[in-house]
Amino acid sequence: MQRRQFLNALAAVSVTSPLLLASGAAEAKTVAATPIALDPGRWSPLNAKRIQAVIDEYGVKSKGYRANKRPYAVFDWDNTCIMNDCEEALLMYQINHLQYKLTPDEFAEVMWKDVPKGPFMKDYSTVDGKQVTMEDLAADVEADYRWLHANYKGLAGDKSLEEIQASDQFKDFRAKLYFMYDAICDTYPVEIGYKWIIYFYKNMTTAELQAMAEASNNQDLGDGLRKVKYESPKTLPGKAGVVADTHFHGIRIHEEIRALMHALRANGIDVYVSTASIDDVVRVFAGHPNYGYGVPPENVIGLRLEMQDGKYVSSYKAGWHFNWGPGKTVGIQNELVSKKGYGPVLLAGDSDGDAWMLRDFANTSVGVIVNRMKKGEIGADSKKAAEQLGDPKARFILQGRDEHTGLMMPDEKSLKYGKSERKLLA
Repeated sequence: MQRRQFLNALAAVSVTSPLLLASGAAEAKTVAATPIALDPGRWSPLNAKRIQAVIDEYGVKSKGYRANKRPYAVFDWDNTCIMNDCEEALLMYQINHLQYKLTPDEFAEVMWKDVPKGPFMKDYSTVDGKQVTMEDLAADVEADYRWLHANYKGLAGDKSLEEIQASDQFKDFRAKLYFMYDAICDTYPVEIGYKWIIYFYKNMTTAELQAMAEASNNQDLGDGLRKVKYESPKTLPGKAGVVADTHFHGIRIHEEIRALMHALRANGIDVYVSTASIDDVVRVFAGHPNYGYGVPPENVIGLRLEMQDGKYVSSYKAGWHFNWGPGKTVGIQNELVSKKGYGPVLLAGDSDGDAWMLRDFANTSVGVIVNRMKKGEIGADSKKAAEQLGDPKARFILQGRDEHTGLMMPDEKSLKYGKSERKLLA
C-alpha cells in the first residue's frame, strides 16, 4: 500500500474505527443470553464434551446461575485465538511498508530503549559464525533507516515504496531489524523484547495504529502459511556482517475458539482476552465485526504505552503490570478478580506466557491448551493434561491443530509446520 493510500485509509478509520469497535462491544454486552450448545467443529471429541460440561455447569441453564455474578472466561490471543502472532506480523508489516512516524534520531533512540549493550546469545551469530553485538547491529540498522528516511517519499524522500523495497538498504534493514527483535527476546528477559516492539508506535494516534493493524491482519489472513528466510545482502555487510532470520507469514482464525466465545456469551458467561501484545492492536482483531470474535474493547487486557497529546510515546505505562507469565495472573487479579470477587471458570492459552494464569485460580474448572508441543512451564501444564486424558473432570485439556493449514484437528495431538507426524508432547 502506498503512503498516500495509507493516509487516506487513516482518515476514514480515524472516524469509524472507534465506532466500529464500540458497536461490537455494545452488541456483545446487550444481547440476551439464549443458551446454545458448543459447535463440536474440529474440537477433540473429549475436549468438546469437557467444555460443554463447563458451560452447562456455570451457564444460564445451571440452577446456581446468578445474573448479577456472571461467570467469565479468559483467552490468550496470539496462537490461541488465532494461528500465529498478530503483533509479530505487524512488526513485519510495519517494516515492509516503512510505516513509521519517527525521525532518524527518534528511531535510533527507540531502537536502544532498555536494550543492553554487548553480544547476543551464541545462537544469534552471522551466517559465517561471527558473534553479533547490539552495538554493531544497531549501527547498521540506524544507517539503513537514515538512508530510507531520506529516500522514501512516504517519509522525506522521492522514491516509491517499490523502488525502496528493491534497494539493498531496505533488505538490510528488514533482515537486521527482525533479527534484532528475535535476538533481544531470546537473549534477555522477554519483558525487554515485548515492550521494545511496541515502542516503534511512537508518535502514532490510536486510530493510526489500529488502521495499520487492520491492514496487517487482512494481509496475513490472505497470505499463505509459510516460513520465509530473510538474509541481509552480502553487498552491505556493515559492522555486524551478514545475518539471517526466519518469519512465519500468514494468520488464520481459529473458528473453534471464535465459536466457543459466542457459545459462552450465549450461555451468560462473559469473555475476556489477556494478551502480551499491546491491547490496542489486539482490540482490532478481537473486536472488529469483520473478524467475528465480538470481544468488547474494554475486555482486552494487554500491554500499554504512555500517551501524550493523543499519541503514543516510547515509555511503558507507569504502574501497569507486564502482562506475560505471572503478570497475566496479576492482570486478571487486578482488573477482574478485585472487582468481581472470583476468578475465571475457563482459561485458554498456548505458551509459557499463559502457564501461570491457566493454573493460578481456584475458581477455574478447565484450562484449554492449544497444543504447540512446548516444554517449560506450559510443558508442565501440558503433561498434566496428557495424564488426564479421558477424565470427565480434567483440569487441563490439550487441543491439537495442523500448522500447515492453521486449522484445529479433532485430536489432542498437533502437527508442527514442516513435520509429518502428529505428537502429543514435546
